[in-house]
Amino acid sequence: MIGMSETSATTETGEPASRPRKSSWKYIGPGVVVAATGVGAGDLVATLIAGSKFGYTLMWAAVIGCVVKISLAEAAGRWHLATGRTLFDGWRSLGPWTTVYFAIYVVVWGFIYGATAMSSSALPIVALFPDGPGLKFWAIVIGLIGLLFVWFNRYAVFEKVMTVLIGIMFVVVMYVAVRVVPDVGASFAGLLPVLPDGSLLYTLGLIGGVGGTITMAAYGYWVNAKGWSNSSWMRVMRLDNRVAYITTGLFVVAMLIVGAELLHASQIALTSGDRGLVDLGKVLEDRFGAGTAKLFLVGFFATSFSSLIGVWHGVSLMFADFVERFRAPVAPQPSESSAASESSAALEEEHAGPAVTARQQRSLPFRAYLLWLTFPPMTLLWLDQPFGLVIAYGVLGAFFMPFLALTLLWLLNSPRTPGEWRNGWVSNGMLALSGLLFVVLCVQQVRDLPW
Repeated sequence: MIGMSETSATTETGEPASRPRKSSWKYIGPGVVVAATGVGAGDLVATLIAGSKFGYTLMWAAVIGCVVKISLAEAAGRWHLATGRTLFDGWRSLGPWTTVYFAIYVVVWGFIYGATAMSSSALPIVALFPDGPGLKFWAIVIGLIGLLFVWFNRYAVFEKVMTVLIGIMFVVVMYVAVRVVPDVGASFAGLLPVLPDGSLLYTLGLIGGVGGTITMAAYGYWVNAKGWSNSSWMRVMRLDNRVAYITTGLFVVAMLIVGAELLHASQIALTSGDRGLVDLGKVLEDRFGAGTAKLFLVGFFATSFSSLIGVWHGVSLMFADFVERFRAPVAPQPSESSAASESSAALEEEHAGPAVTARQQRSLPFRAYLLWLTFPPMTLLWLDQPFGLVIAYGVLGAFFMPFLALTLLWLLNSPRTPGEWRNGWVSNGMLALSGLLFVVLCVQQVRDLPW
């Protein structure tokens, strides 16, 4: 691996990189980033609609979804810290099929997601300033702001801004949930697993959809960017990850409460997709006044813009790593006997995750993918998305979460991972359950595409 030995390295806190660390709140960071990025406007609308249709009944699904995401992100972070290798490096070791899938996926997904993210971030601004410029103008401005911000800032600044944005999101969503006066008894009753008629797909969506995107795979890259470079950071990473997805779970619960109290009783229907949050803003204005509605739109913007810059940064890091690994020969995989004889400390000494990540943030592939996310998607703001592209985007995107869950299950049970950090029965059970869940969701998403 490229970079200095971890035995002599220091972290951004000035401590020796190889010293075992206790989990501490002062280190929290990548989890905040993954939570802010993973929860987008579309996720909030899906949760609202579930609450509006079924009230508090599916609260238990939100809790299970939180546990599933904790398991997946922990596995991604554990791979990076335990092996000294990036996730794409691990994928590549499984065979060329992973490279082919990821190459096609990251290009097609980035093209359509770029337009979606820019439009989503522009919607609340247009709602706040209805007499100003239109949606396309604001979408382009926000896309350029996101590009410039990620282009000129390193991870430390990026993390601070994401922390502010998730703070705004959290305060606004919790304020609205309290304002609608939740039914505490019904909330606790909703923790009992019940499936009302017609709720299966909404239930699976709540468990697998909210906060479940490619950004879960980016978590390990943000862990390295933070300066966490080997298994001495494992406890810290696990605390950070739990904070991330408990925060996500609180968002989901709060939006279910809003859907149940504000929409379910009144039988108010929202537009599907990001525009549903504009509808909710109007409902809040009618119920609580213009101040609450404007505050909600500010939270809507924080939700959408944090997802935009999170993807601009995290997926660009993944693409830079993809290009770097694609150019390099495939490393020989350790056998079971050699893995047993090699200590994890020896593997850690070869790992230069933070150094590699810092270099990748200045690399040509990183910046090329930033440009790809920003400029080509602007053409879709004027054009209907081509039919074939929509199908390809839907299919490739539907397969990503099963791909992530099942490849992590494979990697973390193989000699590629030092023995002490391989999956136990709990991790295997959670990853297998996640893989099965995402396969079912994948089949449903593919069936629902406009063939």
